[in-house]
Amino acid sequence: MIDNPLADLPPLRVRGFDKTKSNSGAPIPARATNGSAGYDFELQHDLEIIPGKHSIATPLGIKAYMCKGEVLKLYIRSSLGFKHGLVLSNSTGIIDADYFDNKANEGEIFVKLYNSGEKSIILKAGTRVIQGIFEQTLPADTSFFVGIERGGGLGSTGE
Repeated sequence: MIDNPLADLPPLRVRGFDKTKSNSGAPIPARATNGSAGYDFELQHDLEIIPGKHSIATPLGIKAYMCKGEVLKLYIRSSLGFKHGLVLSNSTGIIDADYFDNKANEGEIFVKLYNSGEKSIILKAGTRVIQGIFEQTLPADTSFFVGIERGGGLGSTGE
C-alpha cells in the first residue's frame, strides 16, 4: 500500500461559515432541507423593531468564507416578510469574498431590519431571521478594479 502524503492535511475549505469571537451561542447557518437554497442565520439576542423604524445593526456571530469570484447574498426569510412586514434595511446584503478575516475586521455579518408593519415586533434569540445564498460573480469584458485591498467592513471599499 502506498502512503498518501496528503492524508494528514486538513480538508480543503471552499465555502462555508465560522463563528466569530463575539459569538454567544449562535449556531453555524444551515439549510432547513436538502432542497433549501439558503442557509438560515439565527439571532444571538432578542431584537425589537418598532413600526416604521430600522433596528440596530445586530451582529450575528458568524462570518463566511468563499472562493474568489463568489458572493454570499443575504435575504430576509420569507415568513418574516410575509407575516410581519420585515425587510432588510439594505434590501439585499452582499458579502464579498474578501470580507472574511480582512486587515481591519474579522468579517462578522450583521443584520439590520426595517418594520413596514403597524405593530412592534420582538424577535427572540434563536429566531432564524435571514437566509444566505452563495452565488458566482461574473466579471464584464471591460472589468477592472482600482487595485486596493479591503481594509474594513461596511462601505470600506470606497475609502
